[in-house]
Amino acid sequence: MNQENSTQLHAPTRHFGVLLSPTPRGARLARLLATEWLRTWDLPPGSTDTAEHLVAELAANAATHGRLPGRDFRLALHATTDVLRIEVTDTRGDDLPLRQPPSPDAVSGRGLVLVEALADRWGVELGPVPRKTVWAELDLLPTESLAAPKHSGPCSGAADALP
Repeated sequence: MNQENSTQLHAPTRHFGVLLSPTPRGARLARLLATEWLRTWDLPPGSTDTAEHLVAELAANAATHGRLPGRDFRLALHATTDVLRIEVTDTRGDDLPLRQPPSPDAVSGRGLVLVEALADRWGVELGPVPRKTVWAELDLLPTESLAAPKHSGPCSGAADALP
């Protein structure tokens, strides 16, 4: 008898993805859709609220800084039992977020400071041309581990801002 081996995932993985218009309305819809999707899963307390803020910031950046007429941005969520990954892909691979603090008198550029404070990890991936993906990850801690704060002090490292 000929048997085929199959690979099975030990941790369930959940995915959500949608293309949205690079407008304030598209950014708002990204937040609303992500929040509804996350509410259907049994995530640790506070994770949904934190993820909602991260989606709002990343989607707003895509609609503001990654906007090209006629080209949508993509929101993707990937969740395992340990990590929630939020990805926002736009078509402005030439306009990368900078890891530098905004000037005190700047009227914008603080969105990625919030992402830095809220996410356990975040970064940027290029490609395929002309795209870039800005991603953020949240560690999904068991409920009993939530008594300790995620960050024990002020944010360390450089703050981030878009040019």
